[in-house]
Amino acid sequence: MRKLIYLVASTIDGFIADPSRADPTHSVFPVEGDHMEPLMREYPEMVPTDFRALVNLEGVENRHFDIVVEGRVSYLMAVDNGVLNAYPHLRHYVFSRTLTDLPDPDVQLVTGDPVEKIRELKKEDGKDIWLCGGGSLAGALRDEVDEIHLKLNPVVIGSGTPLFDGEFQIDRYALTSVRSFDSGVALLTYARS
Repeated sequence: MRKLIYLVASTIDGFIADPSRADPTHSVFPVEGDHMEPLMREYPEMVPTDFRALVNLEGVENRHFDIVVEGRVSYLMAVDNGVLNAYPHLRHYVFSRTLTDLPDPDVQLVTGDPVEKIRELKKEDGKDIWLCGGGSLAGALRDEVDEIHLKLNPVVIGSGTPLFDGEFQIDRYALTSVRSFDSGVALLTYARS
């Protein structure tokens, strides 16, 4: 059975984007440093297709995921930059209650219950499901998240999009691995306990 894995970059204070909800790449989360290559090698599927050739990942097979799911805001960040489908190497689902269509026919729009859809996808054979953002979708899918792979960045921003946006609830996870880098970034993996 597939697992839902929330692989995401976060600040020390638990935010995945600044208050403007703009793409945090470069502005909040650096893409330079000794953490980049090992993380791209571990998770080649997180590298958008348009950049895979630039970082010698063209033709590299997916290691962990064959499905990516994201919310409207995360998806529209890429669309605003002219990228209609950053992950054509994965089955791509966008969850939204307000969008009526998407500009790329290979990206599937889900307007119904996200929990129901994730449970349906989990029953399929295949690799795991990558929840890449955002905080609202993570909040809605909180009970379905099996693992969190947190790229913890050495920055504090005070406010923004939380890792999980939603009601107060305590969920327990066990730390399963830690990998730290000279850049100050750490990859922390947790499994639901």
